[in-house]
Amino acid sequence: MKSKLPWIFLVLALVAGGGAFQWQRMQTAAKASSTASMTAGAPATPASAASGAAKALPVVALAASDLVSLQTIPLVQVLPISGPIKAVNSAFVKARVSGELQDLLVREGDYVKAGQVIARVDSTEYQARLRQAQQQAQSAKAQVDIAQRTFDNNRSLVDQGFISKTALEISASNLAASQASYQAAQSGVDVLQKSLDDAVMRAPITGQVSQRLAQNGERVAIDGRVVEIVDLAQLEMEASLSAEDAAKVRLGQIAQVSIDGSTDSVAAKVVRVNPNASAGSRAVVVYMALAPHAQLRQGLFLQGRLSTGSRTGPALPLSAVRTDKPVTYVQIVVDGKVQHQPVVTGFIGDYQGQTMVEVMGLPAGTRALLGSVGALLAGTPVTVNEAGK
Repeated sequence: MKSKLPWIFLVLALVAGGGAFQWQRMQTAAKASSTASMTAGAPATPASAASGAAKALPVVALAASDLVSLQTIPLVQVLPISGPIKAVNSAFVKARVSGELQDLLVREGDYVKAGQVIARVDSTEYQARLRQAQQQAQSAKAQVDIAQRTFDNNRSLVDQGFISKTALEISASNLAASQASYQAAQSGVDVLQKSLDDAVMRAPITGQVSQRLAQNGERVAIDGRVVEIVDLAQLEMEASLSAEDAAKVRLGQIAQVSIDGSTDSVAAKVVRVNPNASAGSRAVVVYMALAPHAQLRQGLFLQGRLSTGSRTGPALPLSAVRTDKPVTYVQIVVDGKVQHQPVVTGFIGDYQGQTMVEVMGLPAGTRALLGSVGALLAGTPVTVNEAGK
């Protein structure tokens, strides 16, 4: 009986502790509820009332250079173009016979004339073959002479009745065969004579040597390239355009292009349009004749603008027309505040080096904000310093 008493006292102590903890939680909740009731019933402070009110938009100061007036001007539609320079006339001097290359003296930049000897191929072998063919032709000619005399003699004997006509026919056949053999031998001489002539390489056009592709002492094969010659008197620019842009191009249109690495510009005229589009890019190549210029070289890269049309109408800089809303608009100033005025755009062209766009829906002289100002909320108050730049 005495051994159970400590356990009974322990259980009573735990029960008493739990009740005290529950009482403390009830007191804390009551205090919190009282505090919340007092806060809810208190009147709002002036600071909280001010935060709920709408803030006034700040005044934006503008300079006169931030605005542009709608004016009627001539617009020129241009296409950006770029491409390499190619010579209209260029040629590779190739070996027509195989052999050791000799007497190649021209180098890159040298001027050559049409028909000028550029190099030679060792002709020792071809000269020997030609002599052999000539000797065979001489032998064939001797056989023709013999056959001719035999035929003449037999014809006299037939007339005198000493031999039959069959013998005359045989001699005639032998004469024809000898003549054919001689003609074949003579053709062989002509072929070898041409090979000997082909051992001498000549410039096909007048121009400058742009590449030297072989050296003396090398053995070149038939059709092996030796030098390249370009004629800089006629140069063209090859500009690749999209199918949409190429449809605007017409023969005779003029472009101004700048030389890569130079401040000079050159006039270019459309002379041809390739009827085929590139297989991969679907681009159309336009060929433009270039005016003579000392700095033009084949392979240089040109870029510029091609004029494809013109129109006169009311226009603003393209940057002044905004498209960040479903409807295209411009920002104008009315009574010292910004307004968003919907407009309809049309022809896009160039005016004095600036990209302009035709704008309908605004009265003449309307002043609009340039794109450099950025987007302002409608109703934003502004001040314009007419003297500011």
